[in-house]
Amino acid sequence: MAAPRAPRTLAAQECRFALVLLAPALLLLLVITTAPLVYLVWNSLQRIDMSMPWLSGFAGLDNYAKMGGDPRFWNSLWLTFIYTGSTVMLQIVVGLSLALLVLRIPKGQGVLRVAAILPIVLAPVVVGLFWRTLVLAPDVGLVDMVTRALGLGSYNWLGDPHMALISVIAIHTWQWTPFAFLVLLATLSTLPEDVYEAARLDRAGPWQRFVYITLPLIRPAIVVVMIMRMMTALSAFAAIFAATGGGPGSATEILNLYAYRTSFSELNIGYGSALAVVLMAITLVISYCLFRLRRPR
Repeated sequence: MAAPRAPRTLAAQECRFALVLLAPALLLLLVITTAPLVYLVWNSLQRIDMSMPWLSGFAGLDNYAKMGGDPRFWNSLWLTFIYTGSTVMLQIVVGLSLALLVLRIPKGQGVLRVAAILPIVLAPVVVGLFWRTLVLAPDVGLVDMVTRALGLGSYNWLGDPHMALISVIAIHTWQWTPFAFLVLLATLSTLPEDVYEAARLDRAGPWQRFVYITLPLIRPAIVVVMIMRMMTALSAFAAIFAATGGGPGSATEILNLYAYRTSFSELNIGYGSALAVVLMAITLVISYCLFRLRRPR
């Protein structure tokens, strides 16, 4: 007579139950994220030009080689780095400054936190249209009214190639600085007071306490904010598209907008897909480098 089968262990049952619960989410993630990415990479290896469909076929790495001699690609890549670096740095500096200021306000912090959430919950398209029609509109915009009242004259903030990039950086910074502010404020409120008391007893000044105590303690939070804001800035589209459409000319045409214009305006889907893959690769590399900063020294 065969020996009875050993009963399943509790650990095996829990593992199987966890897999059953996790399987639908993994399947959904595979369908809505992984499959489109694979299809994007495959399209980037194809010659898909809807204006000349008879030339369609496998292109290999030709779309990527084409970028080397494409001045519009290098211009959009340069604008992407300027836009991303400027907005992320401004958000962290302004957000940290506001958090340090609000932390010294004993009352009313709840109201300030609720007010800070308002720009975040607005759709980027709404933010772009709001700034285009009410804030940066020539003659009737809020900024133009202030500059004319100060005797500085009127400017075409979104129509001037030299001012348009600064304007879209200001739009993105205005919308997402509250995110950095809220994260850093929550982190600062959890710092131990006894460390600062010991520093005061050792006659450490405010700047020394900030540099040698505050910054090292909130470094993980700053890195997380940098990663999340950088990923959003690299993939920015709606606010810039609503405010300037990537113009005037290509003054605000970051890489994401260039990929969109190439794919859906010029109908060169193969080359547009290659541009999107390059943007994804840049995002992954920068994210990996920033994640390494989270490791303790």
